[in-house]
Amino acid sequence: MRPMAAEGGTTSRPSGSARRALVGRLSWGLADQAASSVSNFVVGIYVARSLGVTAFGVFSLAWVTYGVVLNVSRGLATDPLVVRFSGVADTSWRGAVARSTGTALGVGAALGAACLVAGLGLGGRVGPAFAALGVMLPGLLLQDAWRFSFFAAGAGRKAFVNDVVWGVALVPAMVAAARVGSVAAFVLAWGASATVAAGYGCVQSGIRPRTALARGWLREQRDLGYRYLVENVSLSGASQLRAYGLGAIVGIGAVGAVRGAELLLGPFLAVLMGLSLVTVPEAARVLRQAPRQLGGFCLLLGGGQAAGALLWGSALLLMPGRFGELVLGGVWHSASELIVPITLGVAGAGLGTGAAAGLRALGAARRSLRCQLFASACYVGGGLGGAAAAGTVGSAWGVAAATVSGSAVWWLQLRSALREHHRTPIPEVRTS
Repeated sequence: MRPMAAEGGTTSRPSGSARRALVGRLSWGLADQAASSVSNFVVGIYVARSLGVTAFGVFSLAWVTYGVVLNVSRGLATDPLVVRFSGVADTSWRGAVARSTGTALGVGAALGAACLVAGLGLGGRVGPAFAALGVMLPGLLLQDAWRFSFFAAGAGRKAFVNDVVWGVALVPAMVAAARVGSVAAFVLAWGASATVAAGYGCVQSGIRPRTALARGWLREQRDLGYRYLVENVSLSGASQLRAYGLGAIVGIGAVGAVRGAELLLGPFLAVLMGLSLVTVPEAARVLRQAPRQLGGFCLLLGGGQAAGALLWGSALLLMPGRFGELVLGGVWHSASELIVPITLGVAGAGLGTGAAAGLRALGAARRSLRCQLFASACYVGGGLGGAAAAGTVGSAWGVAAATVSGSAVWWLQLRSALREHHRTPIPEVRTS
């Protein structure tokens, strides 16, 4: 059944213990994102320094492809989980997690097989990297699913520990890959270490992913899952189209330059990619406990991230060039020209994610889908139009303008959804 959310006029102010619990969950979320950010940053820097700008561009193409598959898994498996099973009874949560993680594992196996076949067919410099990614996708997606599952239960500490396990396993794997010196070796090392953490997630939870129940999960969650699938794939697919188009218009080196600049803003990009780990479950809790406070909660989330991105970007502009070369090697020169537009783009995206969390918590899948389709279309159009007009720098400025425009649409839709919810409260959480 689905308990009804609190009526619009029954706003309650959280108690001191509730605030402490909220701070604790957010703190573990920040710690988990810090661990994830460090891992992503180290991998990117290590590969960039080891392979150079062109080979790093090939690795970046594999990375953005993983982003598309990851968002397929999240839309079908874990986004409905965090919306409907955050803070529910343990029995309901465990049953949902077994089905959700089984769905993520099934998605990884199916799309991994497709990626493997495509990689073997492509050959050349790009093919082996995609083939390696296909082999590693099941473990990568299962590890991500455990993180969502733990945050849905309010057990952020377990998600943090799981990411630390991935980071520890990553160290010897990267060293071994460096001895081989190929893009495929680095992809295999990255995925193998994630698979170790995915296996540890089964130990932490005491739950076995049930791939046989994936079809039932998809059927139960189809009202949200398929809309979230389209929404998520439009987001990551836009990034992939922009990367492929940029490579075709300007060259593979341009893809490496953009990825290098993004690495410099890695802590904030990693937080944005995994934001729903913390914000959607917390927004759902705020909605149930104090629905009138949801708008302010989302504004605090989005505004805080935007301000943090601007501060970080300002610090990067003051960073000595020698330090940049030490971090990125030969990628630094081309990446440094993109710091300002990419910073503005990340700030705009950070502001928009606050509104996106609110729409997810409200279960307003149609509104969030419309927002994401609009933002994705602007992203592709701005990125490729800018590339055609002014090369790599033009592409970065086009994306920045598109991201800020998309953020404005997210907030307009959230305002409308909140007004609608206060007039007619809607069911939020399925507990069985």
